[in-house]
Amino acid sequence: MTAPAPTLPRAAPGARTGTPAPTVVRARAKPRLRALDGLRLIAALMVAAYHYGGRDGEISEAWGSSPRLQFPTAHAWFAYGCLGVQIFFVISGFVIGMSGWGRPLRSFFASRAARLLPSYWAAVLLVTAVFALPVVAYEAVSPSDVLVNLTMLQQPLGADRVLGVCWTLWAELRFYALFALCVVLPGATRARVILFCAVWTLAAAVSEAANEPLLDLVLMPQFAPYFIGGIGIYLVHRDRRDLTAWGIVGVSWLTGQHYAVAQLWHEPDPASFSHRSSLVIIAIVTAGFAAVLLIALGHLDRLNWHRLTVAGALTYPFYLVHEHLGWVVVRALHQVFGLPASPTFALTIAAMLALAWLLNRCVEERLTPAIRKGLGTPRA
Repeated sequence: MTAPAPTLPRAAPGARTGTPAPTVVRARAKPRLRALDGLRLIAALMVAAYHYGGRDGEISEAWGSSPRLQFPTAHAWFAYGCLGVQIFFVISGFVIGMSGWGRPLRSFFASRAARLLPSYWAAVLLVTAVFALPVVAYEAVSPSDVLVNLTMLQQPLGADRVLGVCWTLWAELRFYALFALCVVLPGATRARVILFCAVWTLAAAVSEAANEPLLDLVLMPQFAPYFIGGIGIYLVHRDRRDLTAWGIVGVSWLTGQHYAVAQLWHEPDPASFSHRSSLVIIAIVTAGFAAVLLIALGHLDRLNWHRLTVAGALTYPFYLVHEHLGWVVVRALHQVFGLPASPTFALTIAAMLALAWLLNRCVEERLTPAIRKGLGTPRA
């Protein structure tokens, strides 16, 4: 804590002093990057399109047949929607680079917990309750597994997942831990962030070559390029003349497109639609990096609409609830009420956005400030 500034004696009214009065300079708050909020929602809608029409599995039970039959042309494009996750990870790297810079570890932890937990807890309980209804055709997980899901540690503990999308949150948690230990705890500086990106990039490549499960678990070679690329884009945001930062972005894009093509071009999962075009995969990954980069460079500052901030606020709760509860809504609208596939698709998206708005207003706006304050305030 700095000592208070000494109090200067006041001159009498009308008197002149030998030195000019000090000018008080107030730091201007950084404008919110509203375009980034809009990009978040686009990525979430991509994932929703994939879950509703770009694969088989449980959604086929909801439609009563494969989405290939429900969307004869669009299903091939919906299959690329899973790449919205990679775009999410690039955005996350950018945001964590921004929010972790100059912030103590306690504050960083409080901000992440307050952001993730309220809607996540609500979504876990809501999906469990809906799946427990006799009229719902999907089976809820055991009570013990539900309780484990509240910790976000269900995957390493081998418990059944309540939310299908929570595997991405497990990747996010590991990224937060790495960034907190290597950057936030010792204090974020340009040199330290660059070293973190360089070491993680090389270590992830070594992990991929070694085929060692523990290294894969910690270093996440398939996802690391997107998080690292987002951090690099934040460095460009701070100084667009930083050639090292541009190099981090370039290497991350090159390795990221490689992993995306390797995983998705001919995915072995029988529930997935296989044989996607490698050129389209590369184009979507490139577009994701480019969109975040354009936002970081200020080229999309003109997209300063308040509605984009609202869209960003809905993205996370929408992402959490859309898959499993979407199955229930699709089944009701399409098989029970007989609506065609396209209106069912649109109404399901609208219903999940409405539910996300309720979660944001009734859960996040109430619990997020309380959690941030409770965890971020040091106790005497």
